[in-house]
Amino acid sequence: MEDIKKIVKEKYSQIAQQSKSQNETSCCGATGCCSDVDYTIFSENYDKLEGYDPNADLGLGCGIPTEFAHIKKGDTVVDLGSGAGNDCFVARALTGESGKVIGIDMTEAMIDKARANAEKLGYNNVEFRLGDIEKMPLTANKADVIVSNCVLNLVPDKEKAFSEIYRVLKPGGHLSVSDVVIRGELPDQIKEAAEMYAGCVAGAIQIETYLQIMQEAGLKNIQVNKEKAIVVPDEVMLNFLDADQLTAFRSAGTDILSITVYAEKPLSEGCGCGCGCN
Repeated sequence: MEDIKKIVKEKYSQIAQQSKSQNETSCCGATGCCSDVDYTIFSENYDKLEGYDPNADLGLGCGIPTEFAHIKKGDTVVDLGSGAGNDCFVARALTGESGKVIGIDMTEAMIDKARANAEKLGYNNVEFRLGDIEKMPLTANKADVIVSNCVLNLVPDKEKAFSEIYRVLKPGGHLSVSDVVIRGELPDQIKEAAEMYAGCVAGAIQIETYLQIMQEAGLKNIQVNKEKAIVVPDEVMLNFLDADQLTAFRSAGTDILSITVYAEKPLSEGCGCGCGCN
């Protein structure tokens, strides 16, 4: 697991040094790997959203989790895998100056870039913390809302990640996460490719398993609000499969999906006094 984290950290440290346009034109977001993976393949257009800052958008998401996050003025919002701050700044526009936004990322280069962006924008209620999603640098019952964009598939221990999400959410709080999942089976060559793991494909799990992990963590009212099929281009897949293997994969009917999922932490889990407080 530590090897996987090291690979992801190294790749995203490289990506942090470039802009969205550079990431799109350099194939995988880091100079010298154009034979491998396009890390921006899942990204959505944020241009029309309030709070959007192009300098914070590296094109690394697979959805717009704030779209279904029901963020209210004054909320405390936590963004897991906050990158250069893109979703944090959109969330800040929704929670307003009376709210607070905390971004967590395990890559120092991303934290540095996000903090520079926040300082340039003059935001004093957005902060970025270096940390691991499997062991968040946050107290329990902290967040009204947790968002995450194409990051949890990169976490080796997803059960621990959702357990931490449950811990950090306030009773009655909720999450909205965009992520990559699959229906069917990926070829072993894809599952074992470090580039495809860091590119959010090899680490994707079955959608049913993903939702079950959320349920087993204690989350309720789980809803898939958006689902979109992703087609990884043949030229990318052929870096890991031969022509016959690619044909077999395409005919097998495996779907790579971007989903945005909503779920809640029950209010009754509150302070232990039986009053339903949060």
